[in-house]
Amino acid sequence: MTRPSKAFNFGKDIPIEDLGGGISRQILAYEQSLLLAKIYFEAGSEGYAHSHPHAQITTVLSGKFKATIDGVDSILEAGDTYYAAPDLVHSMICVEPGAIIDSFSPVREDFLI
Repeated sequence: MTRPSKAFNFGKDIPIEDLGGGISRQILAYEQSLLLAKIYFEAGSEGYAHSHPHAQITTVLSGKFKATIDGVDSILEAGDTYYAAPDLVHSMICVEPGAIIDSFSPVREDFLI
C-alpha cells in the first residue's frame, strides 16, 4: 500500500483529478483502513451503477443528487448522507451542480494509482 497521508492536508495544495464526464476528485486523506475524497459534479454528470467490496459513506456538501442504492432511489441535498454497504450496487446522478465527500473503508487503493 502507498504511504498514509500526512497529518495535515490543505485543500488548496491537493490536486484535483479530472475523471471526465463532468466529475473531478480530490483525495483528501487516507491510510490502510480509510480513504476520504471530495468529488465535484456538474449538472447531469453521473456516477454510474457499480459495486465494490468497500463500505462507503457519502455526505452531500452542496448541490442536489439522485442516489440509488440496491434499487432504491432518493434525492439528496446539502447535509444529507447515504451508506452503501460492501458489494451493494449504487449510483448517483447530479441534478444540480455540487460536491460530495466520500469515505471508504478499507482504503480504495485503486484511487491511489
